[in-house]
Amino acid sequence: MLYGICAATAAYLLAALLASLLRVPALRLGAVERRRRRPPVPLLGGLAVVLATALVAGAGEWTGVVRLGPAVGGLLVAGVSVAALGLAADVWHLRRRWVLAGTAVAAACVVPYQETGAAAGALAVLWITAVAGAFRGLDHADGVAGSVGVVTAFGAGACAAAEVMDGLAVLLSALAAALAGFLLHNWPPARIGLGACGALFTGFLLASAALFACAGRGPGAGAGTLLALTAVVAADAVLVVLSRRIAGRPPLRGGPDHLVHRLRRLGLTARGAALLTTAAAFAGVLVGVLVHTGRLGPAAALWVAGAVAAGVLGLTRVRVYEPRRGSRDGGRAGRGAVRQALDFPVRQTRRRASSQVREPLRVRNG
Repeated sequence: MLYGICAATAAYLLAALLASLLRVPALRLGAVERRRRRPPVPLLGGLAVVLATALVAGAGEWTGVVRLGPAVGGLLVAGVSVAALGLAADVWHLRRRWVLAGTAVAAACVVPYQETGAAAGALAVLWITAVAGAFRGLDHADGVAGSVGVVTAFGAGACAAAEVMDGLAVLLSALAAALAGFLLHNWPPARIGLGACGALFTGFLLASAALFACAGRGPGAGAGTLLALTAVVAADAVLVVLSRRIAGRPPLRGGPDHLVHRLRRLGLTARGAALLTTAAAFAGVLVGVLVHTGRLGPAAALWVAGAVAAGVLGLTRVRVYEPRRGSRDGGRAGRGAVRQALDFPVRQTRRRASSQVREPLRVRNG
């Protein structure tokens, strides 16, 4: 108990200090996210979260105070590997498909196939990859990914503690404290962002840890707990994929169409949207913990699923894509208009240039 408090305090202070120190290197490396009407936001805050979590958890393993164990140690190593891949994406702008592929490989290395089985293990790999990618989507708004990560880490840590997984519970408490320290610099208006490094690390670690804690449960209780713990993350991912599909946009193409962006369109402030999203995440996590501990039946997770479905369907009606003037076809027409507006001057310039080159040649030949 005393070590847990000391570890959380150390992770909190270390993450806050590193996040303030990494702003200048991020600006010099060009690891920034450009936003409208705001200066660029550095994206190396996630590196502070990764270092604080890994150092605190590694110190417990090295001193022998809290043994992580081979499974949890392998989970931490896989999470750091995913964070390294995200760091490369922040600095060198790797394609999303390669980042997701690397995350899937790391997930395949940590899934407990002895308890899940081959078929369920394959689904678990896809689920971990999806949650990690969805957390990266939450980082496009100030304070959302960090606050949702803190709440989810506490919920997953409570599930791990209920299963007497001390090493996993300490790892999750260190992650929650590191994210809380990072939030000192990321709360609206953000001075540093989580980036792909921190977002992938947080999502991967939370999804894998929740799977570890729920693997021994029945399929109904386990699936219900996992759904409730990641309700807000699932809602944002489904909302983005569904709206882009309807608008005819590529699913991996970024845009201001996430859950928080739509809440801002409805009139909420940046802090109000972050608080509302955090409150929704807390409600889902509370249901997940109660289902995992047996206080509620697995059917309680269906209410969370219904709330997610209702929220997604309601927010899809919020217009986020700019349609073409005089068109009712929203995304497709707008995309066609932009493409036509960009292509036509280029083609016209090429034709003029070619005609200007041909005319002197004709005069000389004549």
